Amino acid sequence: MDKPLRKGWTTGACATAAAKAAWTAVLTGEFPDPVSIVLPRGETPSFALAERAMGRDWASAAVVKDAGDDPDVTHGATVRVTVSPLPAGSGLLFRAGEGVGTVTLPGLPLAVGEPAINPGPRTQIESNLRAVASGQSLDAEIVIAIPGGAALAAKTMNGRLGILGGLSILGTTGVVLPYSCAAWIHAIHRGVDVARACGLDHIAGCTGKTSERAVREMHGLPERAMIDMGGFAGALLKYLRAHPLPRFTLGGGFAKLTKLAAGALDLHSGATPVDLAWLAGLVGDLGGGADLVARARQAQSAAQILAMAEDLPLAQAVAVRARETALAVLVGGVDIDVAVFDRTGRLIGHAR
Repeated sequence: MDKPLRKGWTTGACATAAAKAAWTAVLTGEFPDPVSIVLPRGETPSFALAERAMGRDWASAAVVKDAGDDPDVTHGATVRVTVSPLPAGSGLLFRAGEGVGTVTLPGLPLAVGEPAINPGPRTQIESNLRAVASGQSLDAEIVIAIPGGAALAAKTMNGRLGILGGLSILGTTGVVLPYSCAAWIHAIHRGVDVARACGLDHIAGCTGKTSERAVREMHGLPERAMIDMGGFAGALLKYLRAHPLPRFTLGGGFAKLTKLAAGALDLHSGATPVDLAWLAGLVGDLGGGADLVARARQAQSAAQILAMAEDLPLAQAVAVRARETALAVLVGGVDIDVAVFDRTGRLIGHAR
């Protein structure tokens, strides 16, 4: 029997635990280890300390992030927090340490120039520190660092979002659900927000690097206009419905966009296989003979059917139907075109 996938903890939860341990040490001279925190939904996880240090007017603690069974880029990263008391009335002052980025573009839920420590983690840290302070004034500088975070950030979409120098401290609930891909969807949404705030009137969501390069060349779009949606077509389209821009291009490979054409919004292979029977039926709708349709129904992949139907405008038909699916989600208000590419990046279908 398969074991259930193990949940993990966000960078925000890890930073909260490290901050609470350091703040406790500032107030009492001792580090709780393990340190327990309270998350927004009432969970009370405990974290072992990987580091601890204390000086005359500061304390520092670190936690190693455990993302559970989620393939999170920050799994195993060290989240270090240094806390220093400030004069009464100062409140909490958040700073970006090594490996934590800084916001440089509008559109994010933080002002330009602020450390990329999201509102959710800031609130978690404040509430847990207030519990330790027991009514005392909460005035402190909180410096969050993730050693090696700049290199890890290169594997994320932070650069496109204008978050430079490192990672973001994320987490609304504090919990990482395996394969929920919450960080990816968060980045998709923030990419739309940044594009809107920067005044862009045309963005593109693509399923991979090949289609992204081709769409940029086709439309002359800047990198900031590109949204790496992967298989999350539904997440992007639904967010655009609530936060529209004048123009949107959706680009991808033939197999991925065949799924969208057939009505699927999650284009990941693990979630939605290509409906080969539907695609064979489309061959028939385009005038393919009975023999061709029969052979298409025996095919093992979308690429095989595309090759069989080389004399039919199959990719164009997929583009048209994928656009219809996207329009149904957007419910008007956005000028959309859909571009279908082969594995080399050659345009084989375009609907607008």
